[in-house]
Amino acid sequence: MAVHTTRMLLLGAVAMFEPVNGYQIRRELVSWRVDEWANLGPGSIYGGLSTLVKLGQVVRHDVDDEGRTVAVYEITQSGRGELARLLGEGLETVTLFNAVGFHAAFGMLPLLDRDVATRHLEVRLHEVDRALEAWDPGSGHEAPPHAVHGVRLWLATLREERVWLADTVGRLRSGEFDLAGEPWRWVPPADDPGRQMAVDGERYRALLGREPS
Repeated sequence: MAVHTTRMLLLGAVAMFEPVNGYQIRRELVSWRVDEWANLGPGSIYGGLSTLVKLGQVVRHDVDDEGRTVAVYEITQSGRGELARLLGEGLETVTLFNAVGFHAAFGMLPLLDRDVATRHLEVRLHEVDRALEAWDPGSGHEAPPHAVHGVRLWLATLREERVWLADTVGRLRSGEFDLAGEPWRWVPPADDPGRQMAVDGERYRALLGREPS
């Protein structure tokens, strides 16, 4: 997986749940099964967080939490700027052979406001149309038949994505989904780990001298 996708996932997880400890970030990303579709193994998560701290995109606080030292992470202004850039790039860039960046970015769509999210997906829709025009297998005389047939599979997938994108843009315009700056309507189940993360987050805020969220 490209480094920028790893960075996007880590920055996004911190931004969603900050202040948040490293174990919680690891558990959340593992629950997204990033090791399967994004090739981000659990062991790489802590190293990735350390890199983000060195880059100044995430800040680490070592807090005393009920008698034990816990590393708690928050995203910096620089990190927010980088995350916004990566999300835009992931949502807009159409790569016929690999959609991992798009799936990672779309999974963090709630971090964007509605206008920005809609604009990014409108750009992607345009880029899909361009890709469909550019990747015309033609008569197939210039390549072996099986290779041409493989390209037809990619193009069929891209055409299906175009239908999905047009529908998604329409849903965004009509007010579907919960995005940044809007009331959060979706309620997680009672056993969702995110509930405990929210409780822990408020405790970390207090330990860091922050106002309650």
